[in-house]
Amino acid sequence: MENPIALTMGDPAGVGIEVTCTAWKKRHEHRLPPFFLIADPEHVNSLSDVPLQIIDNPNQALKYFGDALPIYEVKLNSSPIMGQPRTANGEVILFSVELAVQWAKAGDIRAIVTNPIHKASLIDCGFEYPGHTEYLAYLAGITGPSVMMLKVPGLRAIPLTGHVSIKSVPDEVSTDRIVEFGEIIYDSLIKDFGISQPRLAIAALNPHAGEGGNFGDEEEKIINPAVFKLQNMGIECFGPAPADTLFHEEARATYDAVICMYHDQALIPVKTLDFHRGVNVTLGLPFVRTSPDHGTAFDIAGTNQANPLSLISAIQTASEIAENRSKADGYK
Repeated sequence: MENPIALTMGDPAGVGIEVTCTAWKKRHEHRLPPFFLIADPEHVNSLSDVPLQIIDNPNQALKYFGDALPIYEVKLNSSPIMGQPRTANGEVILFSVELAVQWAKAGDIRAIVTNPIHKASLIDCGFEYPGHTEYLAYLAGITGPSVMMLKVPGLRAIPLTGHVSIKSVPDEVSTDRIVEFGEIIYDSLIKDFGISQPRLAIAALNPHAGEGGNFGDEEEKIINPAVFKLQNMGIECFGPAPADTLFHEEARATYDAVICMYHDQALIPVKTLDFHRGVNVTLGLPFVRTSPDHGTAFDIAGTNQANPLSLISAIQTASEIAENRSKADGYK
């Protein structure tokens, strides 16, 4: 039997644990593979009536998953107040991520699904990374760029620049970065998504792809050379394509993934197409990591109103990627 998937606790004052419990309740309906949660059982019990089973190692999750939500116990430093993040629990939140990475490196788990964190409260306790994606790359020993793919049915979008201000975006966009992203995405589409001949689209930065330099010259000076380099490497791609015509149904049928120049250029179409089933996938890691494409939702935490579909989709996607990687390794 396959190893289980590990779910990190995320911020215990957010909705992560609630949607994890709901996902377990819906495990049969959505045919979810075995998973377990790294969390404080006392806190989980305060939020849900699901039966819990404390486990000592990941493998035990396979035995108990059918009848109870397996929990690997990690005690919180402070009792959470729902909707109110506390710096006191920051070390424990990060420890749950580190623990999952250790198991992933050792081959004890099939994949990692991370529940949402609150970056500001973690920064207050010394967290030095923009988010999960960069932290996981550090833990994995990856020195290249952190590549975040947002996925919904019918669209895979990758922001070239992440959590930076709009005025900083042009300085962050470079030919080398686009090429590096393109290689990682191309390899991932083959290995993780089972696409034998991936097709990439490269979005323009400026309106109308710069309109021949009248609205900006990044397309001519930066993006065009990147497209040519990728094509010369044997990667099928096109661009720079005006972003306002890249996301309708007919356009999406022409590519398997699109590199967008900035955060909202990627996330707006993803969340518009299917707000509740968005999944965040980190590309280029030696282990599989996904997460729901939503935050801690402090405003509804503790009310059991949070929609679990994004987390459910993240678990399903993690399982599918793990299976595809296993097949790819088997053909080597």
